[in-house]
Amino acid sequence: MHPEHPPLPGNVVGIVGTSGSGKTTLLEFLVAQLAAQGLRVNVIKHSHHDLELEPPRKDSARLRMAGAAEVMVASPFRFAIIQELRGAPEPTLDEQLARLAPADLTLVEGFKSYPFDKLEVYRPDTGRAPLYPADPNIVAVASDQPAPPGLRDGLAWLDLNHRPTILAWLAQRIKIISPAA
Repeated sequence: MHPEHPPLPGNVVGIVGTSGSGKTTLLEFLVAQLAAQGLRVNVIKHSHHDLELEPPRKDSARLRMAGAAEVMVASPFRFAIIQELRGAPEPTLDEQLARLAPADLTLVEGFKSYPFDKLEVYRPDTGRAPLYPADPNIVAVASDQPAPPGLRDGLAWLDLNHRPTILAWLAQRIKIISPAA
């Protein structure tokens, strides 16, 4: 854990887990269900890899490579802002959240070291150890296996194969929607 990270404001819930555990599949379900209920949901997806968001020969990429600090690509359907860090430190999660429009809920995939409520997607079949034993900010685990004995108090164990249960847990946790059956 990194004590320099302050607590996050508002309804921010992390979705964490090892590669291949099903985080994106669960996020797709949660976002679709929440949006269908009329909620505005933002998502931050953290990556440790370089991002290629546009083909290298497009005008916007050429302008960014020429030295523009930020390039906004805009259309009648969507827009994106691409900022080159050029050696500057990666923005903190707080800084990333501040750039987003207001929302009822922001789901964050990644930023595991930050102290905010997280749901771990855990599948023992991936062959990797769970994260929840070492992270007290993981408040729930969605798994395809039954709960092991000796779970710490307050840690919810959810059935990954019954996603409405996970949605109901999230609804109760953020207290902004009534859970769907």
